[in-house]
Amino acid sequence: MKGARTYIVALAVLALVLIGSKVSATKLIAEFEGFKDKAYLDSANIWTLGYGSTRNPITGLPVKKGDTITRAKALEWLKIQTSASQGDVDRLVKVRINDNQRTALTSFVYNIGPTRFSKSTLLRKLNAGAPKQEVAKEFLRWVYAGGKVVKGLQTRRKMEQQLFLS
Repeated sequence: MKGARTYIVALAVLALVLIGSKVSATKLIAEFEGFKDKAYLDSANIWTLGYGSTRNPITGLPVKKGDTITRAKALEWLKIQTSASQGDVDRLVKVRINDNQRTALTSFVYNIGPTRFSKSTLLRKLNAGAPKQEVAKEFLRWVYAGGKVVKGLQTRRKMEQQLFLS
């Protein structure tokens, strides 16, 4: 089921890009992450809740075993965290980018965190003015969790890459 959902998300994003519609970072991240009302260990063995939250963005406390959340509260957290990720993109990217590139990078930062993004070759190449095709190749290097390739991350990175290139 999750694999089928991932491909449906991929097709929906591509369709929006092809018809020239703006893709919402919050909606994109929600689709990639999926919703879980009970805390679970993600592929990197980190307690996660809602739409991929590892911390409560209001209190700063980490998610722990036994935590639960409503869909409405998870969406509130997601909006706060997406806004923070967009802010990180805006602060760290020093060159002009289009809306789709900003959305792709926001999804990427939401997933890997601003510290890892700030030290990434992707950001270095982007800020150095490398061709966007060269920058976009860097997305595909970020497919590991716990030292192993994760199929869901491969699919997500390909979608972020395609959105970045559009």
